[in-house]
Amino acid sequence: MNRVITANSVRFIMLILVQVLICNHINFLGYINPYIYILFLILFPVKNNRMLFIFLAFTLGLSVDMFLDSGGIHAAASVAVAYIRPVVLKFSFGTIYEYQNLKFDVVDFGSKLIYIVFLTIIHHFILFYLEIFSISKIILILEKTLFSSIFTILLCILFTIIFSRKTK
Repeated sequence: MNRVITANSVRFIMLILVQVLICNHINFLGYINPYIYILFLILFPVKNNRMLFIFLAFTLGLSVDMFLDSGGIHAAASVAVAYIRPVVLKFSFGTIYEYQNLKFDVVDFGSKLIYIVFLTIIHHFILFYLEIFSISKIILILEKTLFSSIFTILLCILFTIIFSRKTK
């Protein structure tokens, strides 16, 4: 149990640091940034307390908001993802999730990809909608959501491949 807490604490801090020190300065094509910090929300253990998870999602988003001076949009998007995650888990993994024996290292790649894609798109849509906050600019919101999601998904998959434990 202590090992899980330590690993998640290190992941929490490292992803915030990578986000604010590296990813926020990319600005590919002027507006496309990866939001790698959502990897914490994606990889957080399924069996843990849901209220704790929502609180940690809020803290994660608020930490990024403090560094970016973005007024709480990352916190709102992170809490929304934390809240909707059980539905996405059930959709992506089915009965494995229902029996609470889901381990991200051993599930098939297709299910993991669907899970990462859905959570990333939901997060980014909420984030950019709150950032722009104008339904008349829905095309811009969708454009930013699409391109930033692609960038984030690629990095999330790369990070999960690089840092996954090999089980034999």
